[in-house]
Amino acid sequence: MTDVDRSEQADGTPRVQGPQQESGAEQESGTEQGDGARQQRGSAREAAPRTLPVPDLSLVVLVGATGSGKSTFAARHFKPTEVLSSDFCRGLVSDDENDQSASGDAFDVLHFIAGKRLAAGRLTVVDATNVQSEARAQLVRLAREHDVLPVAIVLDVPEQVCAERNAARADRAGLPRRVIQRHQRELRRSLRHLEREGFRKVHLLRGQEEVAAARVVTERRFNDLRHLTGPFDIIGDIHGCRSELETLLGRLGYGLVRDALGRSVDAVHPEGRTAVFVGDLVDRGPDSPGVLRLVMGMVGAGHALCVPGNHENKLGRYLKGRKVQPTHGLAETIEQLDQEDEAFRAEVGAFIQGLVSHYVLDGGGLVVCHAGLPEKYHGRTSGRVRSFALYGDTTGETDEFGLPVRYPWAEDYRGRAAVVYGHTPTPRAGWLNNTICLDTGCVFGGAMTALRWPERELVDVPAERVWYEPAKPLATEAPGGADGRPLDLNDVAGRRIVETRHMGRLAVREENAAAALEVMSRFAIDPRLLPYLPPTMAPSATSTEEVGDVGGEGGYLEHPVEAFAGYRADGVREVVCEEKHMGSRAVVLVCRDETAAAERFGVPKGVSGALYTRTGRPFFDDPETTERMLRRVRACVEEAGLWAELETDWLLLDAELMPWSLKATGLLRKQYAAVGAASRAAFPGVLGALEAAAARGVEVAPLLGRQRDRAADADAFTAAYRRYCWRVGAGADAAAGSGAGELDGIRLAPFQILAVQGRSLAALPHTEQLALIDRVIAAEGTVASRDGGPAGGGADRPGLLATTRRIVVDTEDEASVAAGIRWWLDLTGAGGEGMVVKPLQALVRRDDGRLVQPGVKCRGREYLRIIYGPEYTRPENLRRLRVRHLGHKSSLALREYALGLEALDRLADGEPLWRVHEAVFGVLALESEPVDPRL
Repeated sequence: MTDVDRSEQADGTPRVQGPQQESGAEQESGTEQGDGARQQRGSAREAAPRTLPVPDLSLVVLVGATGSGKSTFAARHFKPTEVLSSDFCRGLVSDDENDQSASGDAFDVLHFIAGKRLAAGRLTVVDATNVQSEARAQLVRLAREHDVLPVAIVLDVPEQVCAERNAARADRAGLPRRVIQRHQRELRRSLRHLEREGFRKVHLLRGQEEVAAARVVTERRFNDLRHLTGPFDIIGDIHGCRSELETLLGRLGYGLVRDALGRSVDAVHPEGRTAVFVGDLVDRGPDSPGVLRLVMGMVGAGHALCVPGNHENKLGRYLKGRKVQPTHGLAETIEQLDQEDEAFRAEVGAFIQGLVSHYVLDGGGLVVCHAGLPEKYHGRTSGRVRSFALYGDTTGETDEFGLPVRYPWAEDYRGRAAVVYGHTPTPRAGWLNNTICLDTGCVFGGAMTALRWPERELVDVPAERVWYEPAKPLATEAPGGADGRPLDLNDVAGRRIVETRHMGRLAVREENAAAALEVMSRFAIDPRLLPYLPPTMAPSATSTEEVGDVGGEGGYLEHPVEAFAGYRADGVREVVCEEKHMGSRAVVLVCRDETAAAERFGVPKGVSGALYTRTGRPFFDDPETTERMLRRVRACVEEAGLWAELETDWLLLDAELMPWSLKATGLLRKQYAAVGAASRAAFPGVLGALEAAAARGVEVAPLLGRQRDRAADADAFTAAYRRYCWRVGAGADAAAGSGAGELDGIRLAPFQILAVQGRSLAALPHTEQLALIDRVIAAEGTVASRDGGPAGGGADRPGLLATTRRIVVDTEDEASVAAGIRWWLDLTGAGGEGMVVKPLQALVRRDDGRLVQPGVKCRGREYLRIIYGPEYTRPENLRRLRVRHLGHKSSLALREYALGLEALDRLADGEPLWRVHEAVFGVLALESEPVDPRL
């Protein structure tokens, strides 16, 4: 064992401290003793049961000859799933637990399963003889690979007892005595070497009585403080800046406690908050002893926790008499400590010696360490973990200042726990992939920073002066850094399972992910500005309603009767019917200013938000057009007072952007206009010929009537799509006036505020949503007058922002339902597309807990002519179209809705971009599932 291994646990805690250590009378070093001495110890302990502490995450290796009772011991003290038996694995590969020729394969299986358990953080017990050093070496190596403690429990039972037990087993009655004797010899040779082999704990049980009386107790690792939930105030690197530390504690609300000499020896928060120090308390600054005295007092009083920094590690080695280089500020600390008495220096040495490499706090949601820690090391205990926590990971290179180049581990971090650390000075603290560095270079003239948890609020105080000139500037132009590498192919490639709060685990198929990746990588906007994609919307159930007395007109494919009945069946009494604008779905991210956009979304100067389609593509190729629209929306939000009322610097809006032709020009020309042009070219000639034939007395009346009906259907088809198309741009609409140019003719109809800073508003009732949006729309008149004219809109609505008309319907009141139907008939009769019916309370569940559809679309009869073709209302066609299967579409709509809600929740919670995009990407991937595009 190395010096570090002898003096410390794998996580840096002294072996003589803590509940995991055995008392001196009980701890066995493994030294071989004579038979008489062993028998004497065995009889003395018959009445004194042994307690065997075992870390809750460790690899427990049972050591003993065949027949020593290892399997019985394991079954009595451990869960069946925790125990891996070599006999059982032998049976798995050969159908015979005693087939020694299968041992190689059996142990391959055992080691594989043990590795998987340890990787998953599960206590694992190996039930095998393990009397040979080669067998144990593989297990110690396995424990080190997974950064857990290897523990040996030795069952030293007399040879005669082992022989009698084997004889009593039918499958081992013929076992030669020499096998047991060989095991006993190998066991004797092993006892004195177990600790040197790498076992951090060795429990030796001699004789049947001691084995029978032993009790295994699993104990929490020193770094496992998940039961402490805070709240915490995590303080970055201090480096001897005592005065700034006292100021920062005061700003955080702590009251200082001073001794008779006026020195700070403790700090208490009136609300019971706990301070957590990330290390590097000493070196470079003016008063390292003062910092140590205060921090040690807080830790000793239970008011703080502290992890070691690399500077404490070096100071601790110096105080133990090791030879170290007094560089990087250590010389100043040594000089300051020389002014203190010996008792204080001894207290400092003991304090540093007792520091644990890192802490896992708040149910596993928070990890505090000095230099950072990848997820695979959280809660683990090994020298490798301790080294990473102290020094980080270096590339082996040095920069132009002679300092080691550190690997940017945080750029690749994908863990669920927030990692808070220091070590690397940075001009300002900022989150990167759920990690944050709090070392803002106070000793170098920067600031001392603290993070309030769980509030995620940063508090800092400036340095009183430059106490130590840095070797290199804090600001760096090197790539990476704060921007990092926010997204990675591995985050989305292949089959994925996304955990959602509202619908559990949702699967994304590999082929769908590939299709989404094509769109996201080639066409989507900057991913930092793409926090949400709207879900697809299911149509209402297929209608059987007929038009009425109009002969030959068929009936409806969609009608409000089915929409209201569907929600009534789901237990939803009140619904809101919103006008469905015939445009393109748009998501608007508008920030209060460019500074807010840069701080929250990390975008470059000149960008204040985004306007994108439901597949993440920019609506306008010209960024300036987008910015002009955002400026108008931003001004209206300001005029309506929503920035202050919602306490936010940004809004995420769901909206419709009109006209439809703005983004669907290609579709209109190739699909719809071609049909209209063909009908206009064909029908006049056909009708003319038939009418001429009829005039000559030929009996063509039935055929002429059918062709006239077809021509009327074609005209209705053309009129239907033309209703949603108009020119946009400068001079597009004289009635719109002047002043905006490129925005003339454009309308934006927002209908929901999805999220604001720190909150998802997806569950806000729709009437409240629309009331807020109405205030924004109403403010446009004032804004337009102030800015010198309207922007966007058309002859009937001169403003850019358009109102969404609506009506509330009680699904259990016949009169209210009838009013809702009339409203829809009037809306569609006047050329409207239709309506969207939504539960008034927004996020609603059935009695069985399942989500209710967030909205169903009920499209007008004439609008559906665009979708299903000019002649879809013919009775024979309508009968066929009414046989449509909505189950897959409804399922798809709910899954995308749940993923959208998850993206909004993660965005509001301040989770890293890759976590938000996991849900956003899932929505886009589901869009490639095969489903009837007409639904």
